[in-house]
Amino acid sequence: MLGTELFGIIAITIMVGAYAMESRHSHWIGVFAVGCFMAATYAYFIGSYPFFVAEGVWTVIAARRWLRMRKKEMM
Repeated sequence: MLGTELFGIIAITIMVGAYAMESRHSHWIGVFAVGCFMAATYAYFIGSYPFFVAEGVWTVIAARRWLRMRKKEMM
C-alpha cells in the first residue's frame, strides 16, 4: 500500500466517523471539516479534480457550520 492510499483511507475514515458523531458536539463538525480537507488533498494527489472540487466545497460548508455552531455555543 502506498503512502498516498493510506492517507486517503485515513481521510475517509475521519470523515465518516466524524459525520456519525456530529450530533454529539460541535467539535465533530470541525473534525469532519478536517477530514473533508484531507480527502480534497488526497483527490488532488491522485489527479481526481472533480472530487477535489467536491471535497473542497464540503470543506467550506463544514467549516462554516462549525464556526456558526461555535458562535452559537459561546452565546
